[in-house]
Amino acid sequence: MPSQQEVRWSQLKVGVLVIAALSALTALIFLMTGNTGGFFTGRLIVRSYFENAAGVKVGAPVNLEGVTIGNVKAVRVVPGHGLTPVEVTMSVNRRFLNGLRIDSKSTLETVGVLGDTVVDINSKHATGPVIENNAELQTTESPNLSDVIKSSQGTIEQLNTILAKVNNLIDAMSSGKGSIGQLINNPDLYNKAVKTLNDLQATSDRINSGKGTIGKLVADDTLYNRINDTAARLQDIADGLDSGKGTAGKLLKDEQLYHNLNSSVSSANQLLADINAGKGGLGLLAKDPAFAKKLDDTVTKLDSILNRADSGEGTLGQLVRNPALYNNTNQMLTETRGLIVGIRENPKKYLTFHVKVF
Repeated sequence: MPSQQEVRWSQLKVGVLVIAALSALTALIFLMTGNTGGFFTGRLIVRSYFENAAGVKVGAPVNLEGVTIGNVKAVRVVPGHGLTPVEVTMSVNRRFLNGLRIDSKSTLETVGVLGDTVVDINSKHATGPVIENNAELQTTESPNLSDVIKSSQGTIEQLNTILAKVNNLIDAMSSGKGSIGQLINNPDLYNKAVKTLNDLQATSDRINSGKGTIGKLVADDTLYNRINDTAARLQDIADGLDSGKGTAGKLLKDEQLYHNLNSSVSSANQLLADINAGKGGLGLLAKDPAFAKKLDDTVTKLDSILNRADSGEGTLGQLVRNPALYNNTNQMLTETRGLIVGIRENPKKYLTFHVKVF
């Protein structure tokens, strides 16, 4: 039978073992909940209010720029908190206090597409003072997976509609309906394409053999020789012009022509200047009002005379309008012609002289 001292020693060992086991269990629980910074580091309570919890749970990591600095301690709904009734209480390590500012923003983000929801704190643009215990961080709402699915529902429906139309179009094309269906299924297009290619090949063969107009242009050297001769002649003409030969060459190269033209232009300018100044006969015609009035009176009188002559007034009018003068003149010419004919036929009858002697 063991002594009392041995019993106490056994109880002590059991107690130490229980304490060690409880300590290990506590440490394991602490590590499994994601606490960082060790057992003896200080903690800081921070709160944020969100429109929707988005699946965040107690014990979810709290990250600062992607680094885990604490855990979510509580998630609850606070009635009467307006549009953001979900309160998320976070416990963060004081060792990261310098990175937490009062104007830092917290966001609920999903790790991957179907991963857990974590709290991410962004301090990149924060310039305010360091936060204190029980501080509230403003939030930047980000769409969760359900929001993304809801927002993409319309797009998915439109995509389904488009796919249905594409399927109908493919079915119609496969059955030979429509223009594209005929292009795909009707062999006539293939036969026509083959025939067209054969015709093009035959045309190409004829051109290569020098047949037809295009064949002559491609295979016959005559056209090239003629074009070459024409180009040579044009070059000769250009050389002649450049050397001052011929009329066109003189026009291009002879300076005397330029001087003559320049002199003629100067003379014409001087003549126009004199006319504009009222000098000479043309100047008087252009500038002297008295001369212009005399000329107008003369034209008016001449017009009056011509009108009177046209109406048969006066001697000139009788000459123009009276046919008697024409008739008398015509009669006189006729009789004169008859007299001349009679003299030629019988000159003795008209040229007989009688001499009387006293």
